[in-house]
Amino acid sequence: MAEQLKGFIDTITEEKLVVHSVRVLQNGRLLDEWHSDGDRRRVQHSVSKSFTCMAVGLAVEEGLIQLDDTLGDYFPYDQAQRPPSQLPSPRELTLRDLLRMSSGHDDPPLWADERASLEEKDWVKHYMSLSLDRMPGEHFTYSSGDTFMISAMLQEAIGLTVKDYLIPRLFEPLGMVDIQWETSPLGVTLGCAGLWLSNEELSRFGQFLLQEGRWNGKQLVPADWIRVVTRKQIETNGDGDWGKGYGYQFWMCSHDAYRADGAYGQFCIVLPSKEAVISINSEEENMQGILNAVWDKILPALNQSN
Repeated sequence: MAEQLKGFIDTITEEKLVVHSVRVLQNGRLLDEWHSDGDRRRVQHSVSKSFTCMAVGLAVEEGLIQLDDTLGDYFPYDQAQRPPSQLPSPRELTLRDLLRMSSGHDDPPLWADERASLEEKDWVKHYMSLSLDRMPGEHFTYSSGDTFMISAMLQEAIGLTVKDYLIPRLFEPLGMVDIQWETSPLGVTLGCAGLWLSNEELSRFGQFLLQEGRWNGKQLVPADWIRVVTRKQIETNGDGDWGKGYGYQFWMCSHDAYRADGAYGQFCIVLPSKEAVISINSEEENMQGILNAVWDKILPALNQSN
């Protein structure tokens, strides 16, 4: 282990933060890495959302879908019983609303526990049966259900699952083979979670983002799309690094960084000003504690190395 990670490892050890793996890239090369028990594929939870976002950008470029398309353009379902209200039907939600998690639900549908117990196998039908609580497009509420619906929309528009669509366009060019990505009971790529990657593969994704969609001299995803999705599109009301705003399936961070972010400390942090990527796989509820250690211990080492 080089000096760049010593302070970080000391901090997470002292604070008993369960981090499995961390890699730091700067200027396109590996600066340092550390693994508690090797680097193997682990479920990336909501980091998966950021990969689904890449599929949206590709489908928009190919003219297969537009950000103003609505759920009603693709799905016939409507609420069977909707109380009199000035609020729109879920049919009117746009892809843009879903991308920035402004769908208008106070209690977001299709959380992991609900997905595990839901009797309705058609999760799209379930999502569209739920009334909105407020006007869409105005306020952020983090929602895995929104991302699942993005995946379902894409599958209808493209004629392929998001996983199968991305294999030749993103995963294979990035050298990621035999991809595992969980699905709904009807075979829709989960989109919001369920993608398995190693930390080395996650750092590769971060470097691809830092290079604004270019990899080995080829533009895999339009640079304009990478720039749009990784800048703030809506305010968030969380604490710490969860209060810096949200893009399209990416969180904004302190220090002008952005990140793909998954439950229990899956992070792909991109710091354009430092030409750096920090990827982390963890099993830790205190996710802000991990990010604090990044800012306190890794960031100063980047300043020295840059």
